[in-house]
Amino acid sequence: MKTRYQARVENSGGIQASLAGRYALALFELARDEKALDSVDASLTTLKAAIADSADLRTLIQSPLIGRDAAGKAIAAVAAQLQLDMLTTRTLGVLAQNHRLGQLPAVIRAFRTLLSAHKGETRAEVTSAFPLTKTQQTALAKQLKARTGRDPALDLTVDPAIMGGLIVKMGSQMIDGSLRTRLNRLAQAMKG
Repeated sequence: MKTRYQARVENSGGIQASLAGRYALALFELARDEKALDSVDASLTTLKAAIADSADLRTLIQSPLIGRDAAGKAIAAVAAQLQLDMLTTRTLGVLAQNHRLGQLPAVIRAFRTLLSAHKGETRAEVTSAFPLTKTQQTALAKQLKARTGRDPALDLTVDPAIMGGLIVKMGSQMIDGSLRTRLNRLAQAMKG
C-alpha cells in the first residue's frame, strides 16, 4: 500500500512534466510550507470563477499582445480587487513576468490535483448543463465515493451545450451521461 507521500510524489512527477504543473507544484509546496493551502485554494477558486465570468480577464491572460509590465500591473490590480492571498498574488506576478498567464487555468487544475492527493481525495471534474444544488452535489459525491472508495473533491463547471445530464472526469476515467452525447449516439444509430 502506498503512503500519502509516495502517492503525492508519483502524482507530482506527472504534473512536473508540464509547464503549468511546475508552477502549480511550486505554489503548492510554498502554500504547504506556510500552512496556507486552504487560503490559496480559496483564492484560486475565486480566480477561476472570475476568469469564467470576465471576458476582459480572459483576454488579459490569453493575449500575447499584452506586454509583461502591463500584464503584471493589470493582474496585480485584479488580485487586489479579488482580495487574493499573497502567495497566489505573487505567483500571478511571476506568471505575468514570465509571459505565462495563459497557463493559469492549467496551473489551477494542477494545484487542485496536488491538493486533492495531499488530502487523500480524488478530484472529479463535473460538467453539467445547469448549476447543481447542494443536495445534488452531496448525492453525486456519495455515488463517486462508492465507486472509487475515496472522498471526491468536486470541481463543478456549467456548460449549457451538453443540454442535460453530466460529464464526470476522474483521472483518466470519463463518464459521459450528457444528453448531447446520447442524441449523437442515437443519430449515428439511425444512420446505420
